[in-house]
Amino acid sequence: MSQRRVQRVSELVKQQISEIVQQLYLADCGFVTVTAAAVSPDLREGRVYVSVIGTAEQQQAALAALEQQHSHIQHELSRRVILKYTPRLKFVLDETESRAQRIEHLLDELHIESTDE
Repeated sequence: MSQRRVQRVSELVKQQISEIVQQLYLADCGFVTVTAAAVSPDLREGRVYVSVIGTAEQQQAALAALEQQHSHIQHELSRRVILKYTPRLKFVLDETESRAQRIEHLLDELHIESTDE
């Protein structure tokens, strides 16, 4: 399968999952955002990356809630996106933002140390 088609399907899955997650009631889960989706070349497997603004407990609660709602999300996706195979989803916590903040903090510390010398 062409890489371009896989990318288009991944983007479509991301958009649809984002809409589905917005409609869910996720109590005590912080602010949940779908940041990316990646499907396998055969379109049978998919990873959905979610970012959660909140505490570590809220992040874990959000992942648990998404896993609990997995069958509903999967069904809703299959209804919205017509493909031969609907990707079997796996939700993964996207830690890009926290890593970026950590790197930025370390760079700021280095900058402060270099100006002190």
